[in-house]
Amino acid sequence: MKKVFLLLFLMVCVYNAQEKYSNPILMGFYPDPSICKVGDNYYMVNSSFAYFPGIPVFQSKDLVNWKLIGHALDRKEQMNTNGLGVSRGVFAPSIRYHKGLFYITCTLVDAGGNFIVTAKDPAGPWSNPVWIPEINGIDPSPFFDDDGKAYIVYNSVAPDNKPLYDGHRTIRIYELDLDSLKVIGDERILINGGTDLSKKPVWIEGPHIFKKDGYYFLIAAEGGTGENHSEVVFRSKSLFGPYESYKKNPILTQRHLDPNRKNPVTSTGHADFVVTDEGDLWAVFLGCRPYDNGYYNTGRETFLAPVKWIDGWPVINPDYEEVQYYYPYPVKPAKDFAVRKYSGNFSIVDDFSVDELSGDWIFLRTPEEKWFDLKERNGFLSIKLRPETCAGYGNPSFAGFRQQHIKCSAETKLSFKPLSEFEKAGLIIFQNEKHFYYLCKSKNKLNNVVQLFKSTDGNETELIEEAIIPAELQSEDIRLKIVSEGSRYSFHYSWNKEEWKSLGKKLDASFLSTKTAGGFVGAVFGLYATSSGNESNNKAFYDYFIYKGNDDVYKSSE
Repeated sequence: MKKVFLLLFLMVCVYNAQEKYSNPILMGFYPDPSICKVGDNYYMVNSSFAYFPGIPVFQSKDLVNWKLIGHALDRKEQMNTNGLGVSRGVFAPSIRYHKGLFYITCTLVDAGGNFIVTAKDPAGPWSNPVWIPEINGIDPSPFFDDDGKAYIVYNSVAPDNKPLYDGHRTIRIYELDLDSLKVIGDERILINGGTDLSKKPVWIEGPHIFKKDGYYFLIAAEGGTGENHSEVVFRSKSLFGPYESYKKNPILTQRHLDPNRKNPVTSTGHADFVVTDEGDLWAVFLGCRPYDNGYYNTGRETFLAPVKWIDGWPVINPDYEEVQYYYPYPVKPAKDFAVRKYSGNFSIVDDFSVDELSGDWIFLRTPEEKWFDLKERNGFLSIKLRPETCAGYGNPSFAGFRQQHIKCSAETKLSFKPLSEFEKAGLIIFQNEKHFYYLCKSKNKLNNVVQLFKSTDGNETELIEEAIIPAELQSEDIRLKIVSEGSRYSFHYSWNKEEWKSLGKKLDASFLSTKTAGGFVGAVFGLYATSSGNESNNKAFYDYFIYKGNDDVYKSSE
């Protein structure tokens, strides 16, 4: 009997060792990950830019399967991003835990600067921001030393604000008073320029400090957030330096690889480290999955890879040149902990049968009023038509869901009776104010119509094509669907599930890519209703939302 139990135990161990997870662990635009471990829980946060609520907070038991437990900035008094471009706002939060309290430091770009929020429970509520005006820079990260003192390390300007070249930055540090959450003492420069100032390294940022074997290790991103992105490491016997650069830096990059390789992961960097109970070191970091010639619409995503110590230095993904889509689980899998999947191929259905929207829904900037409702009509999300549009910098009637796969679809069923040609409701795929496609139901002078629009450089939109809704179907609910096929989006409508009609030709997806549109976010599907600058009392009612993602790289594991 003992031999049987031993055999079963060994079989379980082998199974766990061989079972693999898939990257990214957070698909869609979840960039700039920061992570900490408290007890048997891992917590992670990401940048959210001008979207509301800000700073998603995730929890996991195994570093792979994640549950969204809240947002650090979920109240109007905490953040107001109205008037900002979609790629401004919340940059690079960092989460740490110290003596019963969680700390998030972050930068609200163009809307207040650097701040700290705290919480006893990472699910919230989080405090109102405590602003730190002394920090002239971005990407602040807390560090708690063994002697009880606390510090904030961050990216800042060149010495004396006199850059030697474009992209010349520094990593600096302030001591932090934990009672007042204010910085004290003098600001110090830890890193000037990057790994080797003589080679003009650019955009040293995203710093984190940790301590091991008597050394202070400082990791940071270098090279900018594009395809030259990388992660580098420095160490010192003293917190304040001087810091030695690892001779084999960078410890992570994909910039030297063939851009035509199969299923590439690019732009890797902006990492943070965490140690498992077994003592293994793992890194979370951002990366991108282009579908063609560097074009990607899913934004910068969160990846996970092992870290090994080599000659006293931590190196990410040392056993491979390419970041892998599959690695063995870091710890025993805890798949049942997650409410939904954020990795691999999956489908999401929201039938709007609950009292509150899922935390996966995001809004363009901070809502000034409650323009959506789940109780007015049972099983529907009602959205009020308002003058604001997605081409502006306010808070339009837009509920967004991240595009998380290169190949995917989003579908909704809409009950809506337009009263004028200005009133429109439907389904949008949105990258930023100047880059989106909009499939909607509206009205021309004589008929109800289905329309497909493309954004322009101005506040207007270009009508690509429209179809007249037959008289007998004018008052019927309509189904709308957008399909991403990588380099193309296609747009469809129907009055039943079997007979889909296409509107317009397949449109260029690269128009919505980061490479074309710029910025730091990813594409977002949106339930979007507008009265196009005019006042309206009308509403649109959405019966359901279905998202299906099915990327080829994951099909072999299904």
